[in-house]
Amino acid sequence: MDLNFKEIFAAFMILFAVIDIVGNIPIIVDLRKKVGHIQSEKASIIAGLIMILFLFIGENILSLIGIDVNSFAVAGSFVLFFIALEMILGITLYKEEENTTLTASVFPLAFPLIAGPGSLTTLLSIKSEFSTPNIIIAIIINVMLIYLVLKTSKKIEKIIGQNGIQITRKVFGVVLLAIAVKLFTSNIQGLF
Repeated sequence: MDLNFKEIFAAFMILFAVIDIVGNIPIIVDLRKKVGHIQSEKASIIAGLIMILFLFIGENILSLIGIDVNSFAVAGSFVLFFIALEMILGITLYKEEENTTLTASVFPLAFPLIAGPGSLTTLLSIKSEFSTPNIIIAIIINVMLIYLVLKTSKKIEKIIGQNGIQITRKVFGVVLLAIAVKLFTSNIQGLF
């Protein structure tokens, strides 16, 4: 097992920026108001399991439909690019359907808010660059952070305020934009 702290940190930062748990605090607070209680442990564990499972079987699913990892990584870089634009410009390019009849801890919180199209695409995209054990550690660290944020979302919102959340989103948006460009350039050569 080749543990590389630089890779773990890079994978962690990429996932942290994509999941954008801090930027999602307003959504989490809003969900909590609607449904009363959110099971932070359940939401974190389910999101983590979805991401780890997809890391292992995502590639098989792709090969089943005839898509290689480079193509998926390039497509993923576009998804990340648009998520970054949403974060930086404060616009919404795609709208999630809201459904509070299912338990909010699993849907929409664990999926698709935490382990959504962006993070799943990112996992397969970074799999071509980083080793799997490093990515799994990055997922686990993110899940622990997600759990902490879910548990303390009211306090965090009070401490950093709406402006703090907006600034954090924009900073991570720029980081994500740079990651999207790097992902695109490092995988586009593999297509030709």
